[in-house]
Amino acid sequence: MADLLISSPHRYLVRFHPKRIAHAFTDVLIIGSGIAGLRAALEVPAGLQQIIISKDQVALSNSAWAQGGIAGVLDPVDEFSNHVADTLAAGKGICDPRIVELVVHEAPERIHELIEWGAVFDQENGSIALTREGGHSHRRVAHALQDATGKEVMRALIARATELPNAEIWEKTFTIDLLTHEGVCRGAVVWNREHGKTLVWAKQTILATGGAGQIYRETTNPAIATADGHAAAFRAGAELRDMEFMQFHPTVLYIAGSSRHLISEAVRGEGAYLRDCTGERFMGAYSSQMELAPRDEVSHAIVRQMEKTRHPCVYLDLSHLPKELVRERFPHIGKVCRDFGLDITRDLIPVRPGAHYMIGGCTTDDEARTTVPGLWAAGEVTSTGLHGANRLASNSLLEGLVFGRRAGRNAGAAAAATPDEFRPIPLVSDWPTGGPTDDELDLTDLRNSLGSEMWRDVGIQRTLAGLEGAQRQVDFWSTYVAAKEFADPRGWELQNMLLVSRLIIAGALSRRESRGTHFRNDFPQPDPGQAQHFSIQAGPT
Repeated sequence: MADLLISSPHRYLVRFHPKRIAHAFTDVLIIGSGIAGLRAALEVPAGLQQIIISKDQVALSNSAWAQGGIAGVLDPVDEFSNHVADTLAAGKGICDPRIVELVVHEAPERIHELIEWGAVFDQENGSIALTREGGHSHRRVAHALQDATGKEVMRALIARATELPNAEIWEKTFTIDLLTHEGVCRGAVVWNREHGKTLVWAKQTILATGGAGQIYRETTNPAIATADGHAAAFRAGAELRDMEFMQFHPTVLYIAGSSRHLISEAVRGEGAYLRDCTGERFMGAYSSQMELAPRDEVSHAIVRQMEKTRHPCVYLDLSHLPKELVRERFPHIGKVCRDFGLDITRDLIPVRPGAHYMIGGCTTDDEARTTVPGLWAAGEVTSTGLHGANRLASNSLLEGLVFGRRAGRNAGAAAAATPDEFRPIPLVSDWPTGGPTDDELDLTDLRNSLGSEMWRDVGIQRTLAGLEGAQRQVDFWSTYVAAKEFADPRGWELQNMLLVSRLIIAGALSRRESRGTHFRNDFPQPDPGQAQHFSIQAGPT
């Protein structure tokens, strides 16, 4: 495992003193209200108190935006060994086979558990309807509301979590940093408009903050996905790894001037073709699996075809499929496209890749432990070893369920074994004032510039010159942005995005090969000697 060191100017983003700030105390603190965080909350024993921090409303998360479904072996003609093999193949040599086996074998139980809790999956002939997506050898993706699985799964989890008598949910609350004392996580410093900053002291803390797509100009992620958990964990001393592996979804609706909308992989799973601007169905030139190749391969093929045709996008074609099937199977996608005057049963849908899923994150073991005592993690903020260098479609919600359950169970057990000594720790964050004032920084311009730089030089295709240029630029922005103390989430988000961008660039520079979602034009082939994880930890502040 290769090790890198990246420094951060301050341990905490804000200054605080325990005698001049509000305090809250809980047994278990869960940061994040997506599928991993809420599944963790459902596992915390009833005798323990827990606080769930939601950055926005609890219903708004990357999980709720998921379209495709949850992968699991539910068809008698399928086998666990097939799902394992597909996951390992997609991961391009650096999946942890033991973790893959664990997650795949647990999938049917986690899906049926959701059904017991009220989630309604689409049915076919009295059984769960299954579709196939890129990289899968069988139809094994369970879906709900046809193409809005995350929305239905989160509805069921939210309904169950809000009924927990031992849980408080703090909505519209930003987690600024994790609190550590003597190397142990003790909770977090959080902020909301009503109460300002609060020190939340916890016996055990679970990080489930989701992804980092907003770092890139083109992304499927909602506005909340600003890498806050990755950055906070890094500042707290946690080991992160595989940060060079940002997965780009191949098919994002591309209409100039509009926000980007995901076009689910299930569209290709049901038989849609990819065509270029000349009408050519081009995937056969890049993969024998055609449109159902793994995501990294389809994204690379699309970029190459766009370069070849000098056109800003390619097109999804469903016109050869039965119109009623298309309308019934993709109601949400159909509605989004209708808003732009497109009929998905007959019109070509303009698409191009966009940042979708952060594969890298906090290094965790099979019980959801991070490298920081007292801190557990689950979901997209982690690197469990399941995804390797490229995530197999519809394994993400599954991972959130499997490791959310483990994090909740283990954090609960650890909290229950800790004596009730609720008291603040004399932890002070302070540093000299200085740096630009608020009115000297245009945060919107900085954020847009960062997104453009990352998309251009740290995107789907990377080069040494581009990465070094991005490193210089992001380091320059960081010198004056990271040194400043901001008073609200806009500034903290930018600081987090800059820090995590530095981690992505460092990983991409170190990995001098092409593997999965990481493609170096100057090193276009995989190097067997680099079939390993690259870890990053905070250097001296």
